[in-house]
Amino acid sequence: MFTEVLVALALGGLLLFIFQRNRKQVLKTEDGWWGPGAPPDAQEDVSIHPFQIKTSAEELQDLYRRIDQTRPVLSLEDSQFNYGFNSQYLQEVVSYWRNDFDWKRQVEKLNQYQHFKTNIEGIDIHFLHVKPKRVPKETEVVPIIMVHGWPGSFYEFYGLIPLLCDPSERDNLVFEVICPSIPGYGFSEAPHKKGFDSVCAARIFHKLMKRLGFQQFYAHGGDWGWLVTTNMAQLEPKIVKGLHVNFAPPSKPGLSMVLSLLLGNRFPKLFGFNGVDIQRLYPCMEKQVVEPIKETGYMHIQATKPDTVGRALNDSPVGLAAYILEKFSTWTCNDFRNLEDGGLTRKFSLDDLLTNVMIYWTSGCITSSMRFYKENFAKGLYQPHSKMPVYVPTGFACFPKELMHTPKLWVKQKYHQLKSYTTMARGGHFAAMEEPQLMAEDIRTFTKMIEEK
Repeated sequence: MFTEVLVALALGGLLLFIFQRNRKQVLKTEDGWWGPGAPPDAQEDVSIHPFQIKTSAEELQDLYRRIDQTRPVLSLEDSQFNYGFNSQYLQEVVSYWRNDFDWKRQVEKLNQYQHFKTNIEGIDIHFLHVKPKRVPKETEVVPIIMVHGWPGSFYEFYGLIPLLCDPSERDNLVFEVICPSIPGYGFSEAPHKKGFDSVCAARIFHKLMKRLGFQQFYAHGGDWGWLVTTNMAQLEPKIVKGLHVNFAPPSKPGLSMVLSLLLGNRFPKLFGFNGVDIQRLYPCMEKQVVEPIKETGYMHIQATKPDTVGRALNDSPVGLAAYILEKFSTWTCNDFRNLEDGGLTRKFSLDDLLTNVMIYWTSGCITSSMRFYKENFAKGLYQPHSKMPVYVPTGFACFPKELMHTPKLWVKQKYHQLKSYTTMARGGHFAAMEEPQLMAEDIRTFTKMIEEK
């Protein structure tokens, strides 16, 4: 009898061990309060209010006065964008901003879609909610939340939204798009307390989607949006039906990643590397060390002392434009550093670039947006979510000029249900804004694949 009990306990323990080992992990989180002071005793207001972006003569007069009082600094001869935003070209951008850019017209463009605000965990969350204007018979309406990054905004998706919300003749689905501003960005209120990181943003966006009545939805993100939507998939994998990202730097280097870097150049087939992988990864020291160092100085500042530089940028529109637009140059293509104009208008119009800058300027959000780096890096590089796989069906769009190249092998280490890995024909870090047609096609293809399964 005693022996039978021991055997039963041993078998039970073994089964429990196997179950625990194979059980899919779910990210844990707790509700927060990010408003000023202590949370009120009253029940949370779950109402949703229409919101409209506005401007005024006073706002523009203040902007012009500050632009007129800027003190230009000469760039070094033959420096192009290698020292930062070229001062001579900056004067051209500023002149256009001051004399030709029509902010009132751009405000009308921003308001072409319906904007809303709702209070979650003590702060007002801004979002767009765009429904398809027509839904043909037997066409499925698929909800998708799209999350931006820094120094972008919800405006990055303005070229993409109509491509998703108009029904395609090739397939029977159309999207209903929700585009929130990350708290502290654009017209979402900034957290009043320390500690607001990507997991907190993910939790808030889950609450937003539930408040809008969605039981399941798709999610798309690049830059910080990649991490926020990834955390959303980790928090509630049964609710996120599919995850689509165009940025996925390895969160924790593993043995296979190290081996692939060491041996992939000589034995590419062993690691599934293709020509693009070899071109983007090697020579390893230059591509994985030297190049990132050239472009990540901003990250160190924002991950340590964001409020210091933030104060200067919040006072100077010209300084703010230089700081933001320099990223739209070199992050679109690092070769643009060698051009006098930074290649800015090769992929974007000045109207679109300055509209994004004006969202930061008029909302006064530059400091709070940069704090997001501090909050995410302050807790260490290996937070629980960085060690946790993603089990939600995932699609990855690999753009050739992205800041960091992530081969399929590395993506699969994190995203265990990688359903599509698309090597895109062109495009860089701000892919949704730069190549909306390519992005829309990949999102559609991925979503259709999941829906059919």
